[in-house]
Amino acid sequence: MNDKKVMVEIEGVNKIYGGTNHVVKDLSISVYEGEFLTLLGSSGCGKTTTLRMVAGFEEPTSGSIKVAGVNIENQEPFERNVNTVFQSYALFPHMTIFDNVAYGLKIKKTAKAEIKERVTNMLDLVQLGGFEKRYPSQLSGGQKQRVAIARALINRPQVLLLDEPLGALDLKLRKQMQLELKRLQKKLNITFIYVTHDQEEALTMSDRIAIMNDGVLEQIGTPTDIYERPASKFVATFIGETNLFEGCVSGIEGDAVSVTLETGTVTAKGSDYQMNEMVAISVRPERMQYSFEPVEGFTIEASVKEQVYVGSILKAIVILPNGNEVKIERLAGQSIPTDGKVYLYWNEDDAKLIHSRSQVFFDAVENMTFSSVS
Repeated sequence: MNDKKVMVEIEGVNKIYGGTNHVVKDLSISVYEGEFLTLLGSSGCGKTTTLRMVAGFEEPTSGSIKVAGVNIENQEPFERNVNTVFQSYALFPHMTIFDNVAYGLKIKKTAKAEIKERVTNMLDLVQLGGFEKRYPSQLSGGQKQRVAIARALINRPQVLLLDEPLGALDLKLRKQMQLELKRLQKKLNITFIYVTHDQEEALTMSDRIAIMNDGVLEQIGTPTDIYERPASKFVATFIGETNLFEGCVSGIEGDAVSVTLETGTVTAKGSDYQMNEMVAISVRPERMQYSFEPVEGFTIEASVKEQVYVGSILKAIVILPNGNEVKIERLAGQSIPTDGKVYLYWNEDDAKLIHSRSQVFFDAVENMTFSSVS
């Protein structure tokens, strides 16, 4: 992506309400031309506020936002070459589908012949050709959402902003619309900035995902980067399921790091770690290995609690001596532990070693203690 033109540049942006409610904190993101970027996070993390600042419905407290190299903070929403699609379709109920889609072009006083051609082409693109004379009340939820998208795209914006547009749809229709929206974005090569709290949706649709937590950008990367190489404990636990082990570095040999946990000792790969540093290790359930005999470098014993059948997936839940649960996942037909005692381990490349923020807190407390003593 780095060789592409930057279409949206958010640099050092903060948003503070009422002087104390710091919703977005020093946010910097570059979104590339033709990219599908998703802002992902739980409610209240600042993702929708960020989208609204790009759209012009909110103003940053500090920092800058540029679209195609132009600073847009002083532009009104209608002056920005961006359009927004909301979860509520916001269609005009008294207008036909044709008139709903044509509304922006009519405001711009576009010639009638051009309006007809562009509306017809856009409805064909969203697979609603032949629906021109219908009214919103005659359409399904998925069809209404396509009309809203067509209405936003017909003005040919440089950037399309989408605020959880599929949230009101049922699961089957939402999955169908995810694929259609991705197909549409690739065909038009328009920059999409998409807001959702649905992790699977983000993984399915995005070129890159920006994960936000309490107003802070935790990590930005491809879906593979985010899932396979989480940069923090929050990302590891927020995206999909993971087994998280926390402990202290007790040995370093090259890039092999030994970590002592409450329940045993394990090994993982990593660099830039120090002896006695507090760390976390993330291992996805499908990457968790087990053996009925001890494995070199690992001393974690566990007892099988139960096996869960989830269609094409089998899950085993095992209990550590401290009571914590660990999940092991396999495709149906593969072997999985059913009872008794097992030894847990993993291939070093399948575990992600993470610096723990607890270490920062620990160091700060330690420094304060020594300062007060001296």
